[in-house]
Amino acid sequence: MTDATGTVRLHRVLRAPAERVYKAFIDKSALERWLPPYGYTGTVHEIDVRVGGGYRMSFTNFGTGHSHSFRVEYLELVPNQRIRHSDRFDDANLPGEMLVTIELKAVLCGTEISIVQAGIPAVIPVEMCYLGWQESLAQLTRLVEPEIPDQG
Repeated sequence: MTDATGTVRLHRVLRAPAERVYKAFIDKSALERWLPPYGYTGTVHEIDVRVGGGYRMSFTNFGTGHSHSFRVEYLELVPNQRIRHSDRFDDANLPGEMLVTIELKAVLCGTEISIVQAGIPAVIPVEMCYLGWQESLAQLTRLVEPEIPDQG
């Protein structure tokens, strides 16, 4: 069954308001900072935050310099609540379309976040996707949780 695809489901509670978490998913600089897994740098080549728009991004292995890129199309944007997008790798060896749903819910201590990524190409081990997402979410946490007041 080499055509089978995988699905990952992640759940976290972040000590940050939903507005800040949502912004981290649609802001070019934020995506470049938190989305690449450990050992990778990220570049957002273009971004258009609207349904039907999206972004193109590449992850580059810092040690080897090898890069892979992908395209995201926004299917649904509900500010501070939900983002749904499709993802396609630019590499023909990683075929198909993945569907990512990010649900945000304001809770007493911050924001509950649930992520489902479906349609992961069969050649990518699901456990590697979990590992990558865990690293990305740790970096997201470090970005959105600090309350840093502006200096007057």
